[in-house]
Amino acid sequence: MNLRGRNKVTPEFNMSSMTDIVFLLLIFFMIASTLVSAEAIDLLLPKSSSKTTQTKNVSVSVNKNNEYFVDMKQVPKASLEAEVLAKVGQSDTPTITIRSDQDVEMKHVVYIMDIANRNKIKSTLAVKSVQ
Repeated sequence: MNLRGRNKVTPEFNMSSMTDIVFLLLIFFMIASTLVSAEAIDLLLPKSSSKTTQTKNVSVSVNKNNEYFVDMKQVPKASLEAEVLAKVGQSDTPTITIRSDQDVEMKHVVYIMDIANRNKIKSTLAVKSVQ
């Protein structure tokens, strides 16, 4: 009497469906990563700690007559860099706020930003918020 079962289970595993799923996930993440990086904006966010630090913030302004001001004091263009460096002093994190009239040409704002970049000073551009 032969009592062997007729249904033999083969221990093979079909990998084709799993490979299809892996390739679909790969394509999805490749497309998603290109879309995210295309719309990303690089920002330097401020760091916070439990202690407060005193930073010297200098305001550099340009009016529509292309006159430069450092902390409300009019300064000629030739001595603007020296005046900014004197106001910033030996601060750990020197920062300047650039304030310009909306009619000022961009080259004047870029001139101030160039001074800040050369001297490794962080610069912020002041704008009026619209609500």
